[in-house]
Amino acid sequence: MSTITLEDVAGTLRTARLQGQPVPAPTETWPALDADGAFQVQKINVDHAVTGGDRLVGYKLGNIAKVMQDAFGLDQPDYGHLLAGIFEFEGATLQRDNFIAPYVELEPAFVLRSRLGGRNTTIADVINAVDYALPAIEIIDSRVKDWAIGLPDTLADNGSTGAVILGGTPRKVTDLNLRDTRGVLTFNHREVIAGTTGNILGNPLAAVAWLVNRLADYDVEFEAGQVILPGSCLQAVPMNEAGRWSGTFEGWGTVEFDVSA
Repeated sequence: MSTITLEDVAGTLRTARLQGQPVPAPTETWPALDADGAFQVQKINVDHAVTGGDRLVGYKLGNIAKVMQDAFGLDQPDYGHLLAGIFEFEGATLQRDNFIAPYVELEPAFVLRSRLGGRNTTIADVINAVDYALPAIEIIDSRVKDWAIGLPDTLADNGSTGAVILGGTPRKVTDLNLRDTRGVLTFNHREVIAGTTGNILGNPLAAVAWLVNRLADYDVEFEAGQVILPGSCLQAVPMNEAGRWSGTFEGWGTVEFDVSA
């Protein structure tokens, strides 16, 4: 696809985000859009945001668990950039109307101590590069109408990222059992879904290694201090009502936020 066409895709998705109105899937309007082109669309909109005063602070992996792929009709993960402007404070009240069709996910977040990148990155490389882990909630939100997405559609939409809330209980990865830590998501103090970190490609450190190797194809490397989200350990839950959301990793910590109508 031409640069002009990729700019058109990026502009359409940018407008949808600003106006809070979904658009048809990019692959419906531009059938030639593939995963590589869609990632370039991501970069166009990230560059636009940074030029406007935002800041690149990390990367995310999505739909890594089979339950997530089944829920959104995908057969492989997606990935995106994390901008500082999407991060919300724990305990904040978010306006439901600021999103289009949001879902809540519970996942760990990793903060890097050192650079991480390149092909053939191993789980050991990931462990050596991570400074600490935090419980986190990601709110995914698609600019594509009715979440009718294929891989290029969600990639063009920056991995359907909406907002990120980080918890306040940092832990060294050597102090956690990331192979099998139970995570529970509650709404208004009622458990709505549970899962285990083992659902994230066996363990979330492996998911980070997968992401590093995948983005090496685009000459992307992760920098010290960046936040890396490896994907949810449970199926995402629609965020349609006012109330309090709470995500807990047993033996580790909790992250919470409120939603107003």
